[in-house]
Amino acid sequence: MTDVTHAGEVLREGGLVVYPTETVYGLGADALDPEAVEMVFEAKERARDKPVSLGVPDVETATEHVQATDRETEFMYEFLPGPVTVLCQRREHVPDVLTAGREQVGVRVPDHATALALYRTAGTPVTATSANLSGRPSVTDPADLDGAFLEHVDHVVDDGPTDGTESTVVDVERGEIHRRGALADPIDAWLDRT
Repeated sequence: MTDVTHAGEVLREGGLVVYPTETVYGLGADALDPEAVEMVFEAKERARDKPVSLGVPDVETATEHVQATDRETEFMYEFLPGPVTVLCQRREHVPDVLTAGREQVGVRVPDHATALALYRTAGTPVTATSANLSGRPSVTDPADLDGAFLEHVDHVVDDGPTDGTESTVVDVERGEIHRRGALADPIDAWLDRT
């Protein structure tokens, strides 16, 4: 059994998994399971008014969980997979706890083979939030994971160090970048010309 296969089983059973992306290490749970998402907040000591994004293996899967406009869909096909979080209108089955009660949810399709394999194996959207205690630096090497944080985690997929550049968070419909990170300049240019 591969590491990713086991990690996918952990996610399907409601557990927490640390996994690599092309930016930083993420903390994964079944994003459609409110109890699993609640455990993400507890592990990170994250305020409940701060939403968590969901990760999916491709844009087609994303549209099963968000009501993407034509412009958002065009943007996603342009920039995903990649280090970008796209804010879209969530569908009704996406739980309130994930979005902190908001109508939008962040969508991630990482440009990282291990992360995408994990999402496919899990068979469900997976939380896409950094694997760290809130307010602490993001982790780019699993060796640097906080011991207290790890007590909440059921499995770590160690794929070596990651890039460390945070994803850019963008509201395509409003043409706003909420957090500048990787690809921020090309995203600005795309928003300006469309």
